[in-house]
Amino acid sequence: MKIAVLLSGGVDSSVAMRLLPQAGYRDAIAFYLKVWLEDELSQIGNCPWEEDLRFARVACEQASVPLRVVSLQAEYFERVVSYVLAELRAGRTPSPDIFCNQQIKFGVFFDRVNEPFDKVASGHYAQVHEDDGVFKLFRAPDPVKDQTYFLSRLSQQQLTRILFPIGHLWKAEVRKLAEEFDLPNKVRLDSQGICFLGKIPYNEFIRHYLGEKPGDIVEAGTRRVLGQHKGYWFHTIGQRSGLGLSGGPWYVVGKDTVSNVIIISHKEQREPQARAEFRAVEPNWIHRPVTDGEENLTCKLRHGPNLIACRVKHRGDGALDVTLSKPDPGVAPGQFCVFYQGEECLGSGRIL
Repeated sequence: MKIAVLLSGGVDSSVAMRLLPQAGYRDAIAFYLKVWLEDELSQIGNCPWEEDLRFARVACEQASVPLRVVSLQAEYFERVVSYVLAELRAGRTPSPDIFCNQQIKFGVFFDRVNEPFDKVASGHYAQVHEDDGVFKLFRAPDPVKDQTYFLSRLSQQQLTRILFPIGHLWKAEVRKLAEEFDLPNKVRLDSQGICFLGKIPYNEFIRHYLGEKPGDIVEAGTRRVLGQHKGYWFHTIGQRSGLGLSGGPWYVVGKDTVSNVIIISHKEQREPQARAEFRAVEPNWIHRPVTDGEENLTCKLRHGPNLIACRVKHRGDGALDVTLSKPDPGVAPGQFCVFYQGEECLGSGRIL
């Protein structure tokens, strides 16, 4: 069986590659996917892709695994970056890593390699199990590192070709294995933030493409103008830092894209802004749809360990009405609601 290994230069994918022979997969080729936008964004920050690639090369040399570099910058801009910019212009909160996994790593990558591979392996914290020919996605045991939120748009066809060699491990166990394998990146810090930005500040990326558009920061209820912002696209629902206001903590609870207004509230005033009901569109089900009123259903509204009990009702137009067991103050249009039953990830829908 021939395996394509997605290698980032980080410790997780490097350990995943080293575990493949132990699972019986010995015919592997590693691929570094180059998606950094360093050429057009070089003036606002450093993209560490050369450093990443150096670590990836040494890890492959240690394991005697060949490494190839595949440039997917054009496809990444078209399918991920353009989506991010469109969502920001619309006042929504994008989830680029979800589309990176669906469209790039487990999508267009297969179209670009010249030889057939039976499986693609990566360092994601998630698990795939086959049950009578049906492939199911399950959470990793490490609730903080679990990445099923970002994998919730994958299809059944994609899951049939995916291996997650470290998905059953905790992060501490992966670090220990990196020490045992004496990997060159064994003490390297985990990457943070959006995958294509590297060390480029997110707000600088937004400013480069969307510019600035000064507007009012308004208090919910009183409608008092408390300050100024540089553009509604710099702010997200639930945000509490970066507002530059005294007398906090203040939270972003709404945005008016037409008048370019950011609406904020104190913590004690924030709870009435919390929502227990919302609509989700464009549902993606990994192998079966959730049924109306299904029991023991939970969801995540953002990446992290927190799960909220919920109920779902299907609408005639294909959308979903979602009811949470308790209101959440950070329900943001554009983010994804990811559904679970026990440890299994069933799929997701985009919050409308």
